[in-house]
Amino acid sequence: MLTNRQLQVLKVIVDDFISSGQPVGSRQISKKEGVTFSPATIRNEMADLEDLGYLEKTHTSSGRVPSEKGYRFYVDHLLKPQVITNQEIKTIRSAFTDRVVETEQVIRKSANVLSDLTTYTSIILGPDVQLHKVKRFSIVPLNATSAVAIIVTDNGHVENRVFELTDELNPADLEKIVNILNERLVGIPLVQLPLYLERETARIIQQNVGSYNGLLQSIFDEINHRGEGKVYYGGKTNMLNQPEFHDFDKIRMLMEMMETTSQVQSLLHRDTPGIQIRIGSENNNLAVEDCSIITASYTTHDDHVGSIAIIGPKRMDYQRVITLLDYVSDDLSKLLRREKQ
Repeated sequence: MLTNRQLQVLKVIVDDFISSGQPVGSRQISKKEGVTFSPATIRNEMADLEDLGYLEKTHTSSGRVPSEKGYRFYVDHLLKPQVITNQEIKTIRSAFTDRVVETEQVIRKSANVLSDLTTYTSIILGPDVQLHKVKRFSIVPLNATSAVAIIVTDNGHVENRVFELTDELNPADLEKIVNILNERLVGIPLVQLPLYLERETARIIQQNVGSYNGLLQSIFDEINHRGEGKVYYGGKTNMLNQPEFHDFDKIRMLMEMMETTSQVQSLLHRDTPGIQIRIGSENNNLAVEDCSIITASYTTHDDHVGSIAIIGPKRMDYQRVITLLDYVSDDLSKLLRREKQ
């Protein structure tokens, strides 16, 4: 159990290191308002905190920096809620003043607002697209031998696949197929399309068109195998501005990770509701061992759940990020539910 004096020293060190990025020394702490003990006493407390694993000593300075354990204690016990400012509220609200009808537009705006306000990288994982319901089908010929099948969902998500036209299919046949798909499959979740097509729609297409070789089944099967939620970024290169990421190998690993949807999904996976904070090695991913990731959730009008996160250095401004992330995720949920009413 830390003493009150150790708690005060630890909080000052974490706050100062977050602000400056420079190791914090005893004289620096002694000059802080509210600190009433001498530099010598502070040095002793710093040494004890280092022995307990909350601080680390850098080889270039006599000052200390927080360890992962120190950050974790700070986040769990010393962090106080920050009040969001009127200007920040105005900035967030201004991003959504124009009426937007597509979920993807709303999510992109949210990602950009968060990255602008925090100066870190924002990542938003869209709800599982397989749960979206079909709103409209189209088939558009591209040339004499190929066409594109387009599926628009109720959340504004668009799936499209290019396929080769057979000699048996003419423009009139394509129109018949589109009409049948819209009559039979609108309102069906993407994940269930192959099943519904196999059960009855394929038979009706065969009866009315006279030729059907399973082409649409293969298109829908491919959609069914791509069930991950789409990933949106705001300020993707903001990490380059952090001194922790001036190492080329570190930034390369981070950028490669962010290009791998499965890894991003794993990082944004949520086991419990509310704000989640993972620091450094807690992320179980070498590419982000020098990062902290703060995650929240949002919901759409049909209760589909997505994840929204901020990724930054371990010395990120936790107070500010948590406040903004909580506010934006709540605002995003309200907007998505309202837009579909």
